[in-house]
Amino acid sequence: MNNQYLIPANSKKSKLIFSIFTGFDLALFAIGISTTLILMAIIRTSNIMVMAFLIMPAIVTGLLVMPIPNYHNVLGFFKSMYYYFSNRRNYRWRGWCVKDVYGRDYENRKG
Repeated sequence: MNNQYLIPANSKKSKLIFSIFTGFDLALFAIGISTTLILMAIIRTSNIMVMAFLIMPAIVTGLLVMPIPNYHNVLGFFKSMYYYFSNRRNYRWRGWCVKDVYGRDYENRKG
């Protein structure tokens, strides 16, 4: 092959469990499932609203580890969103007219 290497697009998936989950994802989902099972064993009820409350840990953790496009999963999306909104953003102008004084001081020169 003339010393050319072809790296498949999904090469990082081989590091994941079932090509979807990290160890943290499975641990988080296991904690949610076990919390739900413990709550269902402790609290016995036939009320549908209480049952919905009891299965919420499994549903929430299941939604957090659900894969979505352009991110690893919903938890990764929330981490990126939190990082974006909580950190200071500096946007420097690096366009074709970076040395144009009129472009940088437009607000000061309007009047």
